[in-house]
Amino acid sequence: MHIHQLNGWPKFTWNAKKVLPVLGEVRHRQGMLLGQMNALGFKIKEAALLDTLTLDITKSSEIEGEHLNADQVRSSIARRLGIDIAGAVPADRAVEGVVEMMLDATQKYEEDLTEERLFGWHAALFPTGRSGMHKITTGNWRTGAMQVVSGAMGKERVHFEAPDAHRIPQEMTAFLDWFNYDQQNDPVIKAAIAHLWFVTIHPFDDGNGRITRALTDMLLARADRSPQRYYSMSAQILREKNAYYDLLESTQKGDLDVTKWISWFLDCLFHSMDHTEETLTGVFDRNRFWDHHNETQLNGRQRQMIDKLLDGFFGNLTSSKWGKITKSSPDTALRDIQDLIDKGILAKEAGGGRSTNYALVTPKKKP
Repeated sequence: MHIHQLNGWPKFTWNAKKVLPVLGEVRHRQGMLLGQMNALGFKIKEAALLDTLTLDITKSSEIEGEHLNADQVRSSIARRLGIDIAGAVPADRAVEGVVEMMLDATQKYEEDLTEERLFGWHAALFPTGRSGMHKITTGNWRTGAMQVVSGAMGKERVHFEAPDAHRIPQEMTAFLDWFNYDQQNDPVIKAAIAHLWFVTIHPFDDGNGRITRALTDMLLARADRSPQRYYSMSAQILREKNAYYDLLESTQKGDLDVTKWISWFLDCLFHSMDHTEETLTGVFDRNRFWDHHNETQLNGRQRQMIDKLLDGFFGNLTSSKWGKITKSSPDTALRDIQDLIDKGILAKEAGGGRSTNYALVTPKKKP
């Protein structure tokens, strides 16, 4: 028995005495965060927005086991929002689709959610009409059964079975009416309920999780009354992935009292704001670096690699990695690197020959 099979579905209930104190803390912190951000300069806010949206989109896909190229995601977002960045790269269709969906959700958060809008998001996620090797129904509701299964073949475990396909049009009509017109619930509580409700209906052949998280961000933008994103719920869900799936499964197999689900959602949201400071530290470091080197002559390859290093380059930087990433010859890579060493931007680390590693020299903070 799943909650969508209960007589009272979808009339969710929760214990306000347990939920409201935590909601108050979350709303207070949201307000404090937005106030702090609004006190910063335009360039820093713009950079923080770009970093947060990039994190949100890449981590939302990573929850589903799909690893998007962060440089492509960042470049696609920047282009669509008119943000000038160094080292922009072309993005493939899959990246463009998920960026298009997320920006539509967060930048146009006040607009009604409709069937056609959801179909557009779904079609953008699957531009080839396939999920991996499998052809799926895109831009429309699923027409077959839907189960969430894990385990090896022959030892599968069914975690959840969604409503029958014939129920979806009616289920989605009720969901959309509530999403657009319900005024009784705080938008943050509404985000928690919408997340659970939509993923329980599971109306599409694939992509339900990513669309669920886009809807969550849309309602959180309504809660903030701002399209500016400075915290990532998807990144926090990924950090708490096991607890997320365990609670989702137990809630979907429970009754219509969703107090535990809402409480977890609020805690997850609160913790997501803990990591905003990490995002801002990176933004401040990058801003300080470029302020210090605003008159330094650099070519496109050098700017691209410096941006990667400022964003937290994985592993050690070598001339061979430089050449591979920038698609340049070994001689060109070494010339680029030596030029940056001469300008005090890179420094050699321990080692020599082919094993020479290079590190970014970051400007010191002003006292």
